[in-house]
Amino acid sequence: MVLQASKLTVGDTVEQVVVDGLTRTQLVMYAGASGDLNPLHTDEVYANQVAGFPSVFGHGMLTMAMTGRAVTDYVGDGRLRKFGGRFSGQVWPGDTLTTRLVVESIHGNGDEHVATLTVVTLNDHGETVFSGSAEARVDP
Repeated sequence: MVLQASKLTVGDTVEQVVVDGLTRTQLVMYAGASGDLNPLHTDEVYANQVAGFPSVFGHGMLTMAMTGRAVTDYVGDGRLRKFGGRFSGQVWPGDTLTTRLVVESIHGNGDEHVATLTVVTLNDHGETVFSGSAEARVDP
């Protein structure tokens, strides 16, 4: 489905579960794929006994990547113009993350329209772990 400016309304909201029960295996797989081998994300003993965390935790960029997938699922491939945000909470093994997208504005003329979205990813306790914005090209 291709988003159309004529069918969007400011305030439109969609939600998508981006991970249901994050696993330690997913953390290790992301560490290998990204090259971020910080033991805080993969070594339970190090994270707990050396660094003082209750467990290993997700990479911030893994959270952003999962959030970004929700954005591109909504706006479509090749339409994303801008995407950014900030990390505001840690993501722990077992967490389920849901991304909420809200249409903040639609602007443009002729064949060029852009939708601006607020992007928030929450854990299963309702705590924000990522917040930001995105802009995407939409059809008239």
